[in-house]
Amino acid sequence: MSTTYNPYHNAQTQFDGVAKLLNLDSGMSEFLRQPMKELHFTIPVKMDDGSTKTFNAFRMKHNTARGPAKGGIRFHPHENADTVRALAMWMTWKCATVDIPLGGGKGGIICDPPSLSKTELEKLCRGYIRQIWNQIGHEMDIPAPDVGSNPQCMLWMMDEYETITGAHYPGVITGKPVGMGGSLGRTEATGYGCIYVLKDLLRILETPAASTTASLQGFGNVAEYAARMYTELGGKVIAVSCWNQADKTAYTFKKSDGCDIPQLVSIKDQYGSIDKDKAFALGYEVLPGDAWLSQDVDILMPCALENQITPDVFPNISSKVKIIVEGANGPTTPDCDVLIKERGIIMLPDFLANAGGVTCSYFEQVQNNMNYYWGKEEVLEKLEYAMTKAFRGVYELAQERNVYMRDAAYIIAINRVADAVKLRGWA
Repeated sequence: MSTTYNPYHNAQTQFDGVAKLLNLDSGMSEFLRQPMKELHFTIPVKMDDGSTKTFNAFRMKHNTARGPAKGGIRFHPHENADTVRALAMWMTWKCATVDIPLGGGKGGIICDPPSLSKTELEKLCRGYIRQIWNQIGHEMDIPAPDVGSNPQCMLWMMDEYETITGAHYPGVITGKPVGMGGSLGRTEATGYGCIYVLKDLLRILETPAASTTASLQGFGNVAEYAARMYTELGGKVIAVSCWNQADKTAYTFKKSDGCDIPQLVSIKDQYGSIDKDKAFALGYEVLPGDAWLSQDVDILMPCALENQITPDVFPNISSKVKIIVEGANGPTTPDCDVLIKERGIIMLPDFLANAGGVTCSYFEQVQNNMNYYWGKEEVLEKLEYAMTKAFRGVYELAQERNVYMRDAAYIIAINRVADAVKLRGWA
């Protein structure tokens, strides 16, 4: 029987383990293992058919000792408070790991975006801001897009905030369209960030990317751009797994001689769903959704949702796998970390590997506040520098203390946040 995992409990379990390593006092531990503030609210939306539908929504602030809260807003039919709590907590550690002056926050709306019309989606976005406008701002809490939301959603939200406040505040929300306060490079940032970290690891291991193969879960922005950069470096993506919106089922699309990433992009929709029939016609094997895990590859990249690599599925992972790059938030459960360590697989943990998105969001906010915008090449150079610096700090600490990479990242992040809390006199 498969185990049901609560992402918030996972996040707390991970934190508790490292808090013991650091000998954090009980007061500090209790403060850091839960959000500082939670908002739970409802959003009524007049639907196209004239009916009114009520949507439940959240905004959580885990910790703001190092700066304003930062975190995306997820639109998902199975969103819940504990998932948002966990993601807010992971955002705190993510910002601290890459050493940007922000804290952790997250938001969510329980909804199914593909089932909403454009008008209904706009009303939902504006309704979300009407409920929290006095709790956000570039000096308080800066939302961004996440699963199920996009730059257009962020622009509607920014516009609603500016309508309410009567002034221009482009830095209130990041992930906006380029030309409307968005940053060049933001679309690619999370996926590219994963590969910047992987590239530096392969350099240390003296392993050319061109000699490696990978299998990915997900095909939204994170997986797409990770796959693009990885293949540009010479790596070969053997399989891609993603949810198919048409028949509500996940499939794995496989080509043993390497997937053509631009070709797959040409047959996917805005939600990262690949057209199964078109993929088959192009020569891809269409396998069950979980087949991505069992491929004989060097690298696994879970870039979809949390709780995907568990003890139940771990035996299916090929003995050839040497590296896991967590493009998603919380894709590996704490009880599976033990098995990964035992097998000697190198883990590039989520709040290091996928921190490119929040780092570029920070760059966007800085550009908004300056009202001066950088070229794409400059943005990506700054991003690669930040990600590589963060990776080397984590890798060197892992080597020095002979600890798992996730634990090393946690040690760095928790120390930085705890120091800020102490300096403020909060604990």
